[in-house]
Amino acid sequence: MRFSLELPTPHAGRPDEFVTADAIHEITLAAARAGFSAVNVTDHPAPDARWLDQGGHHALDPFVALSFAAAADPDILLQTNIYVAAYRNPFLGAKLVHSLDVLSGGRLLLGVAAGYLKPEFAALGVDFERREALLDQALDVLDAVCRGGDVALEGPGFRARGVRFRPIPPRGARPPVWVGGNSRAAMRRAARYEGWAPFHTAGFARATRTAAMERTDDLEAAIAHVRALAAEREREEPFDVCWSEALSGTGTRSPDQRCDRAVELEEAGVTWMTVTLAADSRAGLLEQVDAFGREVIGELSSS
Repeated sequence: MRFSLELPTPHAGRPDEFVTADAIHEITLAAARAGFSAVNVTDHPAPDARWLDQGGHHALDPFVALSFAAAADPDILLQTNIYVAAYRNPFLGAKLVHSLDVLSGGRLLLGVAAGYLKPEFAALGVDFERREALLDQALDVLDAVCRGGDVALEGPGFRARGVRFRPIPPRGARPPVWVGGNSRAAMRRAARYEGWAPFHTAGFARATRTAAMERTDDLEAAIAHVRALAAEREREEPFDVCWSEALSGTGTRSPDQRCDRAVELEEAGVTWMTVTLAADSRAGLLEQVDAFGREVIGELSSS
């Protein structure tokens, strides 16, 4: 199993500690030293006040934030967890993805999802009911432009005639796509790409408009289902499952419990796990990153 650390950029209440170029640089370097394979950020360009007041969070633009992480360490992978492609014109979104992937030397892991926050869609002028179709359209455009082809397409509010992106990305194609969400629709979409990114709903399934996923047995069955769908496509590329579970990083679990949980998830079919660590200061967070590296990543690597 590989691990991805969530950068603490949502902590807008402590900007000097967590939401600066220096903070991203220092935390990314610490993650790399600790054995994390990637760092990740989320995507909320226009969160509404009611959602924020009920426990939602702010977010920097994912591609800007990850560009600072890319510059901090030459090897760390860069994960969007997740990017809501429907929020943006498909060519504008593709250019963001393309730019980061090119400049980072092909280190982007593109986690995507349809989105769930209705007021955010309204603020951005996007039809919430068409979000899944818009996601599919955005991924089709991304695939075409990253292969170097000329793309002609019409959609709501745009008409493209022979759009061409250069340079062609390092892989010769788009970055790996991991589709987020616990629903059957998300699983079906994920099977068309390189991975699935389910998450522990922790009682918020209705708020996030997806299926509840809290028992390991349910996760294991779902992984078996999505892998079977992916196998039907007879592709040679490996298929990843990236599980997001905020509890993995909390201080309520001992190092042994954290290791046992990681092993349990790996046995269920998880190949990546995102880790969210909470601290009141950057110094405290750096200590937790180091401890997680020693007590979990290092321990699992040596076992």
